[in-house]
Amino acid sequence: MRNAIAQLRRIAAGALLAITIMASASPAQELRLATFAADASPPVGSPLAYVTTLGVTEPLSCRGIILAGKKTMVFCTIDWLGVANQSQDDFKKAIATAVGTTPDLVLLHALHQHDAPRADHTTADILQEMNAPNQHFDEKWIQQVVRGAAEAAQAATANMRPITHYGLGEGIIEQVASNRRIVGESGKVEFTRSSATKNAKVRAMPVGLIDPMCKSISFWNNDQPLAVLTYYATHPQSYYRTGWANPDFPGMARNARQKETGVFHLHFNGAGGNVTAGKWNDGAKENRQVLADKVTKGMKIAWEATEKFPLTADDVSLKSIDVLLPCALHLNEENLLALVNDEKASAFDRMKSASRLSWWRRCDRKEPIAVSCLSIGDARILFMPGELFVEYQLAAQKMRPDLFVAMAAYGEYGTGYIGTEVSYSQGGYETSPTASYVSPRVEQVLLSTISDLLQADDISK
Repeated sequence: MRNAIAQLRRIAAGALLAITIMASASPAQELRLATFAADASPPVGSPLAYVTTLGVTEPLSCRGIILAGKKTMVFCTIDWLGVANQSQDDFKKAIATAVGTTPDLVLLHALHQHDAPRADHTTADILQEMNAPNQHFDEKWIQQVVRGAAEAAQAATANMRPITHYGLGEGIIEQVASNRRIVGESGKVEFTRSSATKNAKVRAMPVGLIDPMCKSISFWNNDQPLAVLTYYATHPQSYYRTGWANPDFPGMARNARQKETGVFHLHFNGAGGNVTAGKWNDGAKENRQVLADKVTKGMKIAWEATEKFPLTADDVSLKSIDVLLPCALHLNEENLLALVNDEKASAFDRMKSASRLSWWRRCDRKEPIAVSCLSIGDARILFMPGELFVEYQLAAQKMRPDLFVAMAAYGEYGTGYIGTEVSYSQGGYETSPTASYVSPRVEQVLLSTISDLLQADDISK
C-alpha cells in the first residue's frame, strides 16, 4: 500500500511539473531536526503527585525534538503525572519563544508516572485566591523547569541536522498491558485491575482490550539515525507513593534503549487510561525492572523492524482542530467552591475540587482544546488530551488501515479521564465523578475530530 501511495505521489508530482514547466524552479526547503533534554527532577521536600519528595532514584526529564521545515514544530514529553491548563500554556510559550515559532506548534505530553510531580498553575491560583492549602504544586520550581526546557531547546537550535529519511517499525510488547476495567455479565464493572493488583483471582482474569503494539517512528540523515519516537498504551506504574522520584518502567526502558543505541529516544504514552500492568504485576519491587525489560524488548523489536523511506519538508505537516469537550453534568461551580473552602476536607480533596473548578470555568468560557495530527509521509501521529481510553487509539487505526497510525495521550491534563460513551454507564473508578470531568458525549466529539484529521490527506494545507 505504501508503494502504491508513493507511486501516486510521483505521478502527481510529474503532473504538477508539466503544468509549471515554464515557471522558474525554486529550491526544495530543507527538513532539519534537533533534540534537547532538561532535568525535571524535583528537589527534596517538593511535592510529588501524592507524597513529598524524599529523593530521586533516577532523574526525570523534559525532552523533545525540534522539527524544522516549512514550519518549526516542537514535540516534547515530560516525566510528570500531568501538565494542565495555564501550565501547558507556560511551557508552550516559553519553548516557542526560545526556538522562534508559535505556541500552537509546540506540543507537550506527560508520561503520567505517579512518583513524579504534577503542574497546573490555574488550579494553584484558585487555591491561593481562596486561602486553601497548596501541598501539591511547587510553583517556583515548576517555573524553573519551564525555563530550563526553553533554554535547552534554544541551545539545540545551534545543532540542527538535515533529515533525508524517516523510518517506521512496530513490535509487540508482551505481558505488560492489561485492561483495568473488568465488566461482568451485568454490564457493570465488577473488578478494577489497578497498576499493582495483589488479588490473584483478578490478575488471572483475561487480558481484555489493549493495544499490544509499540509503534516506532524515526528520523535519519541517510544511514545515520537522528532520533526515534515510540508509542505504547499503558499506565506506567509498577508501584508508587514511595517519595522517591523516578520515571518508572517506560522511562527506564526509554533510557535503556537510548544508552544501548546512542540514538535520542522520545517516548509517548498512548491511550492507556483504562490499561495497566495489573494482570502481570502484584506490586513486588522487582517487577519494575521486569516490566522495563519487557518494554525495552518491544522497543528493540520495533527498531529492528524499521523500514526507511525518503522524506522532504513537503511530506511533513501538523494539522490541529480546536474542540470544545462537553463538561460533565455533575460539575457545579457553587458546589465546587464550597468544597475548595471546606476546611474540614483534606488538602488533597480541596486541590482536586479546585482542579474540577478550573475545568468547569474553562468549559464555561468555551475555551477549546487543540487535537492535533502530525503527518510524516505515510505516518500519522495523533496528539490527544487527558487519560484517554484505548478504544480511541484502536478506532483511529481502523479508520486508516492504509496508514501507519500512532497516538499520544496525556496532553492537556485538565480533563481527567476520557472514557467511551458506554463506559459511563458501566461504572468503575475511571468514569466516576471523582475521575472524569467530561460527559459521555465526549466520544462523539473526539471520534469525529480524529476522523477529520486522518482524512485530511492534503498535507500541504
